[in-house]
Amino acid sequence: MFLNIDEQQQDKLALIDNEDNRVTYGELVGLINAVGSKVEPRSLVFLLCKNTVGSMVGYLGFVEHEAVPVTLNAKIDNDLLTNLLKIYTPAYVWAPFEEAVRLEYEKIYECCGYALLKTGNELYPLNEKLQLCMTTSGTTGSPKLVRYKKGNLEANAKNVAIAFGWTKDERPICDLGMQYTMGLNVINTHLYVGATVLLTTYNLMSGEFWDYIKKERGTNFTGVPFSYDILYRLHFDRMDLPDLHTLSQGGGKLTDARFTQLAEYARKTGKRFIASFGTTETSARMACLPAELSITKIGSIGRAIPEGELFLIDEDGKEIVDPVAEGEMCYKGPNVTMGYAVCKEDLLKDDEFNGEYHTGDLARRDEDGCYYVTGRLSRFLKLLSFRVSLDQSERLIQQEFNIECACSGTDQRMNIYITDESKKAQVLEFIAEKTNLYKTLFKVLVVPEILRNESGKIRYMKMDAMYVG
Repeated sequence: MFLNIDEQQQDKLALIDNEDNRVTYGELVGLINAVGSKVEPRSLVFLLCKNTVGSMVGYLGFVEHEAVPVTLNAKIDNDLLTNLLKIYTPAYVWAPFEEAVRLEYEKIYECCGYALLKTGNELYPLNEKLQLCMTTSGTTGSPKLVRYKKGNLEANAKNVAIAFGWTKDERPICDLGMQYTMGLNVINTHLYVGATVLLTTYNLMSGEFWDYIKKERGTNFTGVPFSYDILYRLHFDRMDLPDLHTLSQGGGKLTDARFTQLAEYARKTGKRFIASFGTTETSARMACLPAELSITKIGSIGRAIPEGELFLIDEDGKEIVDPVAEGEMCYKGPNVTMGYAVCKEDLLKDDEFNGEYHTGDLARRDEDGCYYVTGRLSRFLKLLSFRVSLDQSERLIQQEFNIECACSGTDQRMNIYITDESKKAQVLEFIAEKTNLYKTLFKVLVVPEILRNESGKIRYMKMDAMYVG
């Protein structure tokens, strides 16, 4: 069975959610078969995701029974959902009761707070290797999907579990949405080892969230950089969390200051801090930094997970063999997906990545073989012919002023978004000095908030449209 769920201790709790659902591995096997048997093999299913047992049962049941889920946020905007339904014409939709009411399809099955809706769309050919589709970077408005092939999810689950040392005794706190590659990876890796997964829809800033993880004795937490910004605003380092032994990070680069804070917190409290790096195209994680190196390798993503290989290429696409080097970071491994889709015809395409993915991230490799992401190839401006990194500019400002910041722009001007009016003049002075460029090449805009998508990543295009035009 998918993720070896039928091989786990059958009376052990597999899933707990904050809607009072508790399911053992034995019960989960039964639910997987019950839901999966209701759909046609090789059919496309839109899965409107919540971090609940119902959502998980649908995902596992469809994959096990050879249907292909497309994971979407249950709260997806109605116009966006309508557009995706028109483009991909799925045969079914699996939706929570409260979201199913907006779709005028025939209800053919109910389970765990979810309804299976039959759309009436005709089945069409899908590539025989295709197992799952997921939107890129957690967004739900774009029709662009990443195509997962059979074996991607299980290989990543196995190798991440080995790299992190997960066992059946873990009780991971899963607050990242399961429609987001990192959220799904946390779930998969722990089901693979027979752990008890704590699913939650509570907001990280709510008292309910903390009551839930204390009550259910959460042992590890995975957050994106924005998650840890929130945690430090809540002074979580002063909280009494005796069961929590591992903090993990993915989904973007922490500032060196925040990385240091987490590494020091782990050292002082006897916990582990593990930084990691991944992409939707690599089934989430492809590298992690062993906890014991977190103090000495500040900012590093570490080395490739088992069965994977990280390497660097130069501007001509040739591999850089020097041990210490900088270039575009690439990855080979069994968790590399098949490629992209922008329409339903693309779901018939074969594997276009062939086990190798070029990330578009610039990285350097140190003398110990540890990697450090330094920016995006596309996240550069040429101001007066000088190449300026938007990512580096953000990090410099964040670390200097301890404020939220987003940088975008054109080769004529960099736009710097901040939320603190009192720092406006200082930020302008600082960035001009750091880059040794004229102040007129920068515009600091004070905004109510830094806009982010559901996975915490900054929505640069939306902000430019709103504030620059």
